[in-house]
Amino acid sequence: MRAFITGITGQDGSYLAELLLEKGYEVFGVVRRASTNNFERIAHIQNKIKLLEADLLDQVSLSQALEEAKPTEVYNLAAQSFVPTSWKQPVLTAEFTAVGVSRILEAVRAVCPKAKVYQASSSEMFGKVIEIPQTEKTPFYPRSPYGVAKVYGHHITVNYRESYGLFAVSGILFNHESPRRGLEFVTRKIADGVAQIKLGLAKELRLGNLEAKRDWGFAGDYVKAMWLMLQQSEPSDFVVATGQAHTVRDFAKLAFDVVGLNYEDWVKLDPAFLRPAEVDSLLGDPSRAEKVLKWKREISFEKMVQMMVEADIERYMKMGVGNPVTSLGSSTRKPQRSIVTEL
Repeated sequence: MRAFITGITGQDGSYLAELLLEKGYEVFGVVRRASTNNFERIAHIQNKIKLLEADLLDQVSLSQALEEAKPTEVYNLAAQSFVPTSWKQPVLTAEFTAVGVSRILEAVRAVCPKAKVYQASSSEMFGKVIEIPQTEKTPFYPRSPYGVAKVYGHHITVNYRESYGLFAVSGILFNHESPRRGLEFVTRKIADGVAQIKLGLAKELRLGNLEAKRDWGFAGDYVKAMWLMLQQSEPSDFVVATGQAHTVRDFAKLAFDVVGLNYEDWVKLDPAFLRPAEVDSLLGDPSRAEKVLKWKREISFEKMVQMMVEADIERYMKMGVGNPVTSLGSSTRKPQRSIVTEL
C-alpha cells in the first residue's frame, strides 16, 4: 500500500503518517517549496517517508507528484485552515481550501483514478447550526470564508465520486487537538499560555468568547477514522466527533487545573478576539462512524487537555526558561508578555 498525504507536516498529517507507517504503508508526503521548512512534527519519522514538492495552487506539480508516488490512497489534508485568517485572506483561503480540492481530484482522475481519496471536511461547514447534534444529513450553514471553502471542497468531492466513479470520501471532522496543534489555535494557545504563566513567563491569558462550545477530540484518534473510511467497500462520508461539547471556559479551567492554578486569576476577556460572525456551538453525532467504521476514540477530553499542557511545560523546561508559579502572585520572575488567543 502506498499513501500520498498533502499537509503531512501539519498536526493531522504527522499522526496519519505514523499510523500508516505502523500498518506497513510506503508514505509519500507533499511539501511546498520554501526557503525554510518546518518539519518539526515529522522529524522523528522523516527518514521513513518520502517528501515530494508540490502545491495545491499548481495542478501540474500535483500530477507530477502523483505520477512519482503511484499511490493506492490519497489523503488531502492541506488547506488554509485557520478560521480568523480566512477573513483576512478570503481569496487565498478559497484558492487553497476550495479550488485546491478540485485540482487534486483532477490530478487523481488523470494519473491514478483507481486510488482511494480522502478529503478533509470540517465541522465549520455547519456554522450556524440547523440542528443539534449535527449528523451526515445536517444542512450546512458556514459562517466564515474558511467554512464556505470547506463546503465547496466537500461538495466537489461528492461530485467527482458521482460523476467519475472515484472512490472519494469526506470526513466531517469536528475539532481535534493535540500537543502538535498550531500555536494560533485557541486550544494550543491556552495550553501554551498556561505553561508560560506557570513558569512565570506571562502574567495573563487574553481570550474572546469563553462561552463558544466545541466538540473536542484527540487528533491521534481521528486519523484512524480517516484510514477506516478508505478501507470500506463503498465510498461514503462520515461525521467524526465525540458527541460531547465543552466551552472555551471549560478548556481553560481544566488547563489551569493541571498546574494547580485558578483560571479566573489569569484569564482576561478581550473583545478584539471575537469573530465577525460567531459559531456558538458545534456538537457532532459520531454514531454512524462508530457503527459502520467500528471507530472509537481512546483519549478523553480531560486527558487531552492534560497532555497538551504538560507537553508545553516540558518544551519550555527543555529551553531552560521560567521560574514556576506555585500560587497567585508567588513568582519572583518578572512576566515578559501577555498571551492572546483566538478560536
